[in-house]
Amino acid sequence: MAVNIDKLAISSPDIPSLQRIGREFSAAGGNKTPRLEVVGIPPRTVELSIVLHDPDAPMPHGFTHWVTHGISAAEGPIAAEGARTGPNSAGEDSYIGPFPPPGHGTHHYYFWVYALDTHVKGNLSREEFLERYANNIIEQARLVATYSA
Repeated sequence: MAVNIDKLAISSPDIPSLQRIGREFSAAGGNKTPRLEVVGIPPRTVELSIVLHDPDAPMPHGFTHWVTHGISAAEGPIAAEGARTGPNSAGEDSYIGPFPPPGHGTHHYYFWVYALDTHVKGNLSREEFLERYANNIIEQARLVATYSA
C-alpha cells in the first residue's frame, strides 16, 4: 500500500486531536459513537471507509474498535446512511469505545479515513479491508486521540 497524503483530513467536534477521549465515548462510559467530519476528499473518490484502531492494545495486531465502509464521498459530517459496519476485534459489527486494560497506561486511538476509487464489497474486518483494498486507497488521513482506564 502506497502512502497517499494530500488534502484529506478527518476531525471531530467531540474529540480534539491528540487529546483525551471523553468517557461518554468509551466502552465503560456510554459507548457513544463520536461525530466525525471529513474534508479535502479527492475528486476520484467513490466512497470512504473509517477504521478506529488501538495499536497499543496488548494483542499481536492491536485492537480494532470500529470498521465502516460505504460512506458517501461528501465533505462535512459523516452520514451513516448507507454505511456498513464490519467486525471489530471482538467480532461484533458495531462501534466499541476505548477500554484499555486497567493499569496499562495511555493508549492511542487512530481514527483512519480512507478515500477509495471503488466500492467496498462485503462486511470486512480491518485486516480484510486493508488486504483487499490497499491498492484502491487514493488517500488516507487520521485523527489521533488518547484514553486510559
